[in-house]
Amino acid sequence: MLTNPLTKNIGQDNVAADINRYMDNDGYRGWRKAHSMAPDDIIELVKDGGLRGRGGAGFNTGLKWSFVPRGEDSPKQKYVICNADEMEPGAFKDRLLMERDPHLLIEGMAITAYAIGASQAYIFIRGEYHLAASRLEQAIVEAKQQKMLGTNIFDSSFSLDIYVHRSAGNYICGEETALLNALEGKRAIPRAKPPFPQVSGLWGKPTVVNNVETLCNIPHLVNLGVEWYKNLGLGEDAGSKIFGVSGKVKNPGAWELPMGTPIREIIEKHAGGMKDGLQLKGLLPGGGSTDFLSTDHLDLPMDYDVIGKAGSRMGTGTITVLDDKTCPVGLVLNLTQFFARESCGWCTPCRDGLPWAVKILERIESGNGSTEDLELLKEQCERIAPGHTFCALAPGAAEPIQSALVLFEQDFINHVTMGACPYHSISTTTPLTKHP
Repeated sequence: MLTNPLTKNIGQDNVAADINRYMDNDGYRGWRKAHSMAPDDIIELVKDGGLRGRGGAGFNTGLKWSFVPRGEDSPKQKYVICNADEMEPGAFKDRLLMERDPHLLIEGMAITAYAIGASQAYIFIRGEYHLAASRLEQAIVEAKQQKMLGTNIFDSSFSLDIYVHRSAGNYICGEETALLNALEGKRAIPRAKPPFPQVSGLWGKPTVVNNVETLCNIPHLVNLGVEWYKNLGLGEDAGSKIFGVSGKVKNPGAWELPMGTPIREIIEKHAGGMKDGLQLKGLLPGGGSTDFLSTDHLDLPMDYDVIGKAGSRMGTGTITVLDDKTCPVGLVLNLTQFFARESCGWCTPCRDGLPWAVKILERIESGNGSTEDLELLKEQCERIAPGHTFCALAPGAAEPIQSALVLFEQDFINHVTMGACPYHSISTTTPLTKHP
């Protein structure tokens, strides 16, 4: 049984640049099978398979597709957009897929477009991903030459064009409605919802926006079926997932593993454990905008609902570890500086609240903070919590702050009572203490 569908081509020479090699390894078989199915049946298959969005939210992919208007009275023009912006701190899984197996993404987008009746699709890719963008552009050319894209695909009435659009930058472009505005040539700010993109998205037409890894699951799910896909997972969540680890581990990287793989196995077995002389202090389970988990959570499975019940989010599934000789205040400051810089400025709590949080954290990290600053920081997290902002950027930025204030409370207090960062003398690196 195929257990590594997402990465089975990775590591083979020239697969990324050769459609013939990709097709020899069962490439585009899922697309051929999907084209013989009714579009509604594809949507139901993906829904029944339990594929949840791999970009962070974890929403059922087939259910998301089902919200697109279908039938004779629906708009004729529809769009599929691949969110390949990947600017979440600590995330690098989508880059791996696009650089090493671009045809898998193209195939997933083709099936998605056919299922919802879209004739145009866009890959909205992070501007710094030059190699990935060039390989995707080459893959699109090859797919057209093999009649997998273009007009009258498989001698049918279905046609599809895919375009690569390089982002001009900004983390907010990863939010799907801000992405739509950027793609339309407007300022990248989030839109009010409803209407949701599935009803009124790109240029007001029905649009599905899916993450790279999500779309790369589609060809294998269609080709091999629901039961096979569900059996890949170890728990409630179906399929496999690319999990990553960064930080001071012996073997940082990314690995395709079953959904539900325990955190301990990912860190200790695949990432090789902590570097010599260091102990694990805490971790961000799914990127820089998730709540810290402690060492008490190491045996939890990486499962959307389980991690949610533990007080965090699985997010992108890319783990950032915090060791006992790295200052948690400095780490949180570094993240908050990033989020403050990347705010689109559309709403006051994010535009003004995040820079304020940076100033408070800078005072604490430099030894000039007070106990009042700790209370003020807690209050600030409440003011930018979900429901108080236009999109999820600021609430996500608050998650590592609020959880660090709980898990690493004594570290924050020590900064205040000692009048300095106690990690300066023991850290192997100099913590970031000044706003760039």
